[in-house]
Amino acid sequence: MIKPLNTNVLLKKIEKDNKTKSGIILTTKKEKEDNQGLVISVGCDVKDLKTNDIVIFENYKATSFKYSDEEYMLIQDKDILAKLDK
Repeated sequence: MIKPLNTNVLLKKIEKDNKTKSGIILTTKKEKEDNQGLVISVGCDVKDLKTNDIVIFENYKATSFKYSDEEYMLIQDKDILAKLDK
């Protein structure tokens, strides 16, 4: 398990839906949303976010890495712009 420190937030990029509402498949390739992520865990100094929140973050501010064959990002909470309602 990865535990972010201080004001850092661990995110996983959200994949775009490759189907329309009526079920038409637009592409067979999975794409990731440019700047949306799912909060996996938060550092001890993060106040407004919790696990499973969906957020919009500033592009090029996150540090991407691979852990146990999964891709993650670490970003400071000040670089997260908004939290989306589910």
